[in-house]
Amino acid sequence: MARQIEEWIRPNIRALAPYSTARDEYEGELGIYLDANENPYDNGYNRYPDPHQRVLKRQIARIKGVSAERIFIGNGSDEPIDLAYRVFCRPGVDNAVSIAPSYGMYKVAASINDVEFREVPLRQDFSLDEEALLAAADERTKLLFVCSPNNPSGNSFPREQLLRIVDRFPGMVVVDEAYIDFASQASLLADLERYPNLIVLQTLSKAWGMAGLRLGLAFASPRVVEVFSQVKYPYNINGLTQRIVGERLEHPVDDQVHELIAQRERMLRELTGCPVIRQVFPSDANFVLVKVDDPRGVYEALIEAGIIVRDRSRMIGCAGCLRITVGTPEENDRLIRVLKQMK
Repeated sequence: MARQIEEWIRPNIRALAPYSTARDEYEGELGIYLDANENPYDNGYNRYPDPHQRVLKRQIARIKGVSAERIFIGNGSDEPIDLAYRVFCRPGVDNAVSIAPSYGMYKVAASINDVEFREVPLRQDFSLDEEALLAAADERTKLLFVCSPNNPSGNSFPREQLLRIVDRFPGMVVVDEAYIDFASQASLLADLERYPNLIVLQTLSKAWGMAGLRLGLAFASPRVVEVFSQVKYPYNINGLTQRIVGERLEHPVDDQVHELIAQRERMLRELTGCPVIRQVFPSDANFVLVKVDDPRGVYEALIEAGIIVRDRSRMIGCAGCLRITVGTPEENDRLIRVLKQMK
């Protein structure tokens, strides 16, 4: 499999001589830095940040139980999604497969990189048709994207099914676990060593509450991390973000996650009794998908009440659906009260 991965990497990327800095050749403090044409007067931000995010990677490795060499840190999860196309897919030649409905950036990144994007609809209950997904691939399919728990449906796919897909698919499988902290199902991080063609995405934007800092994580084989690091812009994570993220990671968010899960379960119960809502779908994420007769009307009525949700009614398989994020107990109180008053 490792040799296959090497063959899947685009020839120009394999031959790439990546940009490097004088500081790539050492670790530690030298004292006098005359290599990067920086302003020498210390103001806390006059030096370039570590392009390899070494300290932050060691910290994340401890938290996630994954070796630092398997961690790529991106400017949000969107950066490793884009890099997957840039590394493995030849523009105008190769293609990628994904489920639908799902996170929109898989498709946007494919379009930006001139890669054909093949969407395989989920079943009516949002379960995954494994055979249809694999059948959509051909000899030019290099990437397969699965979001679990899925956005916007909120459901997780069985772990055994995901691993079968990774085992059977002759290319790179990207499993996006942005919402895994809210799910009862275990992450696939423990399976990275067994499956070199697996890339697991996670984020600090959701459970960890750092959406404003834009930091995403890709966990993969050391070779995939190495080539992502060669292709990315040298200083993709600024020094201030690295410092603040490091500080925030010292404060566990377990209590907040447990509260959000409890509020999610409450919303699932309460929204089921709202006259305007026709169906409430199960969720393993920090949001709930609901079906209504007039999604735009309900959306606009919520806007008038000072509440914004996401209208997903134009997505494949989501006719009539709104996606509602779980808020604070007080925010959820108001949402439920407003919805129950609608006819």
